[in-house]
Amino acid sequence: MFDIRKIQEQVIYQAVKAQSDEETARHIVLGGTENNEDNPTWVKNTMRRLTARFNPATVKTIRMNCQCGYGMDEKLALLKELMAGASNLDEFANNPKAQAAGLSYQNNHLYLQFPFCPCPMLAGVDRLDDLTWCQCTTGYSKVLFEKAFGCEVDVELLKSIKAGDDCCLMEIVPMLPVRS
Repeated sequence: MFDIRKIQEQVIYQAVKAQSDEETARHIVLGGTENNEDNPTWVKNTMRRLTARFNPATVKTIRMNCQCGYGMDEKLALLKELMAGASNLDEFANNPKAQAAGLSYQNNHLYLQFPFCPCPMLAGVDRLDDLTWCQCTTGYSKVLFEKAFGCEVDVELLKSIKAGDDCCLMEIVPMLPVRS
């Protein structure tokens, strides 16, 4: 059976260990003991331990490295199709398929918006304390858009439904001209 919790524990453990050590990673993931918390409680407590231990930049790096990669190939195929039919980001984002996928281009900025939280780990979470858990989606989007655009991108999480906002919203900023 597919156990998303165990997968998340392992992914967070490896991301924390890469920034520190095994003991710290074990403490962040387990809280010092084998825990039997439900998923919403575990998510909140793990993020509290993470933010208490690391500075905000390191926390963001850790969480960006926790992206799941789910459905990446399909989304990449869509982005490449959209890129092939566009000569600039405005045309890219104004394609009806792009708009249906939540993309928009306003004031020379590319945005990706979701009207719902797609994370299965947050299904039972009413509200998060901050954006820490949701930074994994910036890591996912960074990988996705870098592959699609052929250049480095910066991704900034602007809103999160689980943090009390009306939608999930990211700004996608290519660091070089986008290659189509």
